Amino acid sequence: MEPHDQTHGGDGGEGENCSVSGFDSAEKVIIRWDATASEEAREKMIFNDPQEVNLYLNAVDEIQKYVSSGGEIENRANSAIQIAMARLEDEFRNILVSHSSPINSDSLMLSSSSSSHLEVDEDGSSSNNGNEEDDQQEEEETDLLKRSGSSASTGSATVRLPTGRGSYSRSTSSIREIELIPIESVIHLSWIARRMVSAGYLRECIQVYGSVRKSAVDSSFRRLGIEKLSIGDVQRLNWEALEQKIRRWIRAAKICVRVVFASEKLLCEHVFESVGAVNIHEACFMETVKGPAIQLFNFAEAISISRRSPEKLFKILDLHDALIELLPDIESVFDLKSSDSIRVQAAEILSRLAEAARGILSEFENAVLREPSRVPVPGGTIHPLTRYVMNYISLISEYRPTLIDLIMSKPSRNATDSNTPDFDFSELENNKGPLALHLIWIIVILQFNLEGKSKYYKNAALSHLFIMNNAHYIVQKIKGSPELREMIGDLYLRKLTGKFRQAATYYQRAAWVKVLYCLRDEGLHTKGSFSSGVSRSALRERFKSFNALFEEVHRVQSQWLVPDSQLREELKISILEKLSPAYRSFLGRFRSHIESGKHPENYIKISVEDLETEVLDLFEGYSATQHLRRRSE
Repeated sequence: MEPHDQTHGGDGGEGENCSVSGFDSAEKVIIRWDATASEEAREKMIFNDPQEVNLYLNAVDEIQKYVSSGGEIENRANSAIQIAMARLEDEFRNILVSHSSPINSDSLMLSSSSSSHLEVDEDGSSSNNGNEEDDQQEEEETDLLKRSGSSASTGSATVRLPTGRGSYSRSTSSIREIELIPIESVIHLSWIARRMVSAGYLRECIQVYGSVRKSAVDSSFRRLGIEKLSIGDVQRLNWEALEQKIRRWIRAAKICVRVVFASEKLLCEHVFESVGAVNIHEACFMETVKGPAIQLFNFAEAISISRRSPEKLFKILDLHDALIELLPDIESVFDLKSSDSIRVQAAEILSRLAEAARGILSEFENAVLREPSRVPVPGGTIHPLTRYVMNYISLISEYRPTLIDLIMSKPSRNATDSNTPDFDFSELENNKGPLALHLIWIIVILQFNLEGKSKYYKNAALSHLFIMNNAHYIVQKIKGSPELREMIGDLYLRKLTGKFRQAATYYQRAAWVKVLYCLRDEGLHTKGSFSSGVSRSALRERFKSFNALFEEVHRVQSQWLVPDSQLREELKISILEKLSPAYRSFLGRFRSHIESGKHPENYIKISVEDLETEVLDLFEGYSATQHLRRRSE
């Protein structure tokens, strides 16, 4: 029960004498606890002794009756009230400081509901971007949450208001308000606050409360790893450091909004609910959390307005997803008129993150189109740009639910620009959304760029092999990602498949037509002769040409590379299906003409079996030294 005075002032007589006597007694209690005049009062705290609490608060209530009574007693009353308010302010601060430690670890732990996305590594492969320390911390958080059932309830909303016993909490499916200060101390704070406000010390009460509780929030922030960084500080960080901070911020922001801020709001309500002043709990709440909230959201704001670059897209989307998930909780916790600025800041950050994601996608498309490298990759293998772009758009497809909402317009291109590929979207627009069209457009401009790079190969066959390798890689990456394949669609996938098959055909023509041309009959027969009709000298020259051309093709193409093992074997088989029968038939028709002459070994140097073995040796990417070593073995 709250202490209250049972005496009442009266008019004259015995009642007046009793009243004055009550004032004198109350004044003595107040003066006895004047810290400026008593060593004992400086060393002890009233609220450590329940009996002294009752006496002191009753004395304050009694003195308060005389602050407007006029005459000498009013002056004494005002003087006593000043002493009392100074004392109550110290008591108020002491109670708050005694319970201002950071929220305990069990209460801070939340299981993360955000999905884990892959990230593009430097080598173009995909991997989890977390580190072991963060993963272990997440496991510990989940484990602690399971063991912390007593600190917060879950499920439907429940409210237990302070009644002088037990504890208080209010919890929803995402917001977890917890007991920051024991209920007995909350009641004591409420008693003090009501008297300070009644005596006209509202501002002092709010300042003391806000400064102490803000320090507690700051301590919780430090425990969560939230640093005091300005927008400029954030933008000066290198990207590797920033990635880790973004990941930690996402986890910490959920705890700050759903636990720290929500619990501070609940505490404010319970401390000041019976004070009577309008919106005092709002003022105290904002005094406590406005600075930390701005500090928290300034980080996300700095990311949203930072320089755009392709590698930032996925972390920006992670931030966007986390913030959009948090937005209902932000609106719930900061639902007061005085906290409009916090809600507005969060909504504006969300909007800027969405705009940044759209801008990065557009800039990525331009970067792919304009990528300037002119040095051909050795052996016609897969270009690093191809690996990076395909891993990038595979990740984009992982973020499909978010990006479908953000990407609202189809790709734009300048039809009159000769440096832009000519592509007709009309047959795809009916059944493809803007995001899918953007992914297809990225592949179109990637191929356009690769076509330009293929021209830097001096060997036409190698140029076609390069296109084949890269087009095949694009097809395989699409087939390997169910999300990406669904977005690209079978219609365009068939076009891509035809692209690499066409390139394989062009390669074979460019690489082997001269070799196969040596195995024709034309030019070997003599005219008007009654002999066999075959010119032995022409036949010898033909064998020499074949041997030289085949040797050169083998030497060169052993250094070329087809990295996909299945494609490599299919290409070798395709070559042998044309070359092996042609050579076997040629030998069958003309071997006897050579063997019946001198030194046949100088002309028939390659058996059919040797030819097949040599072809099966192609596309392994051997260096010239390795090739010579293998030939000598």
